Parts: sequence; structure tokens; C-alpha cells
Amino acid sequence: MSRSTKNSTPRISRRAVLRGAGCTMALPWLESLHALADTPSQSAFPKRFGVVFLGNGINEDHWSAEGEGAAMKLSKTLEPLEPLKQKINVIDGLYVKALTGQGIHPAQTGSLLSGAHISKGAIIHSGISVDQMIANHVGEDTPQSSIVLACEQPMTGYHETNFSMAYSSHISWQSPDSPVPVEVYPSLAWDNLFDNRGSLLNISILDRVKDRAQNLRRKVSSDDKTKLDEYLTSVREVEKRVEGMRKGKENAEDAAKAKNTVAAMMDRPANGLPEDLRDHARLMCDIIALAFQTNKTRVASLIISRDLSAMYYPFLEVKEGHHAASHDNNSAGYERIARFHVSQYAYLASKLDSMKEGDGTVLDNTCLMFLSNLWIGRKHDNFRLPLVLAGGLGGTLETGRTLNYLKASEDNRKMCSLYLSLMDRFGIKLEQFGDSQTRLERL
Repeated sequence: MSRSTKNSTPRISRRAVLRGAGCTMALPWLESLHALADTPSQSAFPKRFGVVFLGNGINEDHWSAEGEGAAMKLSKTLEPLEPLKQKINVIDGLYVKALTGQGIHPAQTGSLLSGAHISKGAIIHSGISVDQMIANHVGEDTPQSSIVLACEQPMTGYHETNFSMAYSSHISWQSPDSPVPVEVYPSLAWDNLFDNRGSLLNISILDRVKDRAQNLRRKVSSDDKTKLDEYLTSVREVEKRVEGMRKGKENAEDAAKAKNTVAAMMDRPANGLPEDLRDHARLMCDIIALAFQTNKTRVASLIISRDLSAMYYPFLEVKEGHHAASHDNNSAGYERIARFHVSQYAYLASKLDSMKEGDGTVLDNTCLMFLSNLWIGRKHDNFRLPLVLAGGLGGTLETGRTLNYLKASEDNRKMCSLYLSLMDRFGIKLEQFGDSQTRLERL
């Protein structure tokens, strides 16, 4: 495979960093820090890529879209995306050939973002995932090349098909032999976002940069003052929620020590993870949004529920755990589970769309993907995959469309063709990725 040189997207210098005791706060794009004669074009802003993952599929009776733009009609499960329908593409019919006919669950997940053939047995082997391909290309321009988050602890051991449970627990792979470790604790993801360390973890980051923030506020335009105030208010709101979860994690660690184990080996919420998935997922989305807004990273992934998920949803009035519920995936209860996940994706996309960047928004410069490893859980059917893209990727991706590839030949409905097309837009020119040598038509 051939690969292009480092990307040539102009760096936007109109950003500032506020440093405090034991922390660093990156700020969003502020025009007045380095005033230019002309407002930069939208293509001058950095492009971002994100993935939100739902394990075990959707309710196929309520997953559909038709029409274009404002006239697009969304099904029940996709209703949370109604306010964003002019900024999304609902894509049907794509699949990963290497993950068909190999067995269920891990064998249907292990190379979802790479299209590589995975290995059975003790030595795991997949392929570098598309998010990490992009991170390797643009990561030198950001403090973190990517952030990889999850709301469930990874599984260990092997499935009955003799594939490692690592394939079910990870979608992001930094090398063929190594998935990127997921961060499940919001407090640790938060600390990484702000380089928060040392003995001051329980002291507000905003308090530590307060004087510097006030000094900056005196130097910027009135519009940027408003933007700065909105950003700091958002940080404070998220920080307050993180503080509660930090205490829960600390209590879990103390309880684990008393039992001569580690918190990660205990069940939720004894392991320090939020008992209510709504709180957990929303906070992880907020962290990704802040990371994108401040250019802390340009690549992120979030597994809300992994394959073979053990998550429970009492707030959705579903008694079964996620995996068990997916075996009755055309039930009303499982439709609520799928719609809940779409609503978290819609929340993140809306959050990015509320963040102004030049004449557009952060979402306009992003491609945010929603993806699952199955279509019909009760049949373990992965010959087509639920897929939505949000954002225009710096004006390079047309939106407000429904794209259906079900009637295309197998060679013309490959997920890896989509990945090649998206990487092109980041300046990554590959002859082949996974099982594809062609770009996705009509994208």
C-alpha cells in the first residue's frame, strides 16, 4: 500500500492554552487572538473523525430513512436525529466481508473498522482501524493523537468460537496485534483532556486558570468574550459531574483493596462506573466534544455498549441485559435500547453543531459515524450494517442524503470502500484498505 506524506491542512493558530498548577486548558478557536484580514475558509479548519458504537445491532423494523434534506423521513429509532437531518447521511447496505461466515460475535466485530481477517486462538490479529489510520496522519498536530472511550469494561478470555473476547471489546486497533486500550472512567478521561495531575486533582481546573482566563478575556473581542464565557461555563458544568464520578471511583478502589482485588474485576457499580448509563454516556460525549472543540485531538471513538454487552436499562423498562435483549431484537424493548444509543449519538453531534468555528461549526468540520456490528441480533446477521454519518468534513462530504447500496454488487458495498473515501478527504491516499481497492460510489 502507498501512503501520502503528512497532511498539509493549514494550522489554525488562533487558539490559546491556559496553564495552571498541574493542568493545561486548551481553548476553542478565537478569531481575535491572531486577527487576519480575511476570515479563513471553512476548509482551513482541522477535520475530525469520530465513531460511536452500539453492540449487537438494532431493531430492523424501525431502522430506515428516505428522502433528502429537510424532506428526509426518519424511522422511529432514528427520530433523535430529526433536528440534524440536513447534516447527516443515512447509509444502508454496506458490510465487512471478512467478518461474515466466521462465527458469531467476536468474529463479527474484530475488524469492523479495518476489514482485515482476524485470527482464532491465543494470538490476536486484526488490522489497523480507520480511526487510527487517520490519527497516525493528523495526530502530530494535536496533543493527543486520539481518545478511545467506552462505557463498559473489556472482556477477557475466549468465546465458544475460539475467538478472543478482545475482538468484542475493542473497535480501535493501533496495530494488527494490539487494540487501543479503552478508557472507561470519566474522571481519568477528563484528567487526560486537561493534563490534570499531581496532588490537585480535586481542585477545580477553572480555579487554577482563573487569573489567566480573566487576563485573556480583557484582550479578546466582545464576540470572543461571549465564546470564551460559554466555553468556561460548559467546562464548569462537566467538571461538576466528573467530581461526583471521581469520588465513586476512589470509593471503588478502596473497596477493591479491602477485598484483595482490583475495581475493574468487580461488577458495575461496585467497580466505580456510574450505575446509570445515561450519566456515563452523556459525560463521555461531553468530553469528546470538548476535545474536538479545543483541538486536543481530532480523532475519537466511544463504545457505549460493546458486543456481548452486559448492560442493563431499567430506565427503558427492559428487564433483560443488552445481549439477551438483542436475541429478541425486533421487540419494543430492544427498539428503545437502539433509540437510546442513537439519542446519545445525536446529543454529541448536536453538541458539536452548537460550537461555532469560523462561519460554520465543529460538526461541519467533522465526520461522526454511528455504527453497529450486526443488523439483526436474533439471527446474528451482519450482511448489512446500520450506519449513519453526521457532519460535512470541512465541506468535502455532502450531507442530507439517504444512500442505499443493497442492490449493488458485493464488491460495490464494502465498508472499506467507505473508509478509503473518508481517508481521501484527510489526505491519506491508499491503493487498498482491508478488502477494498475502490472508493465508495456516490459518497
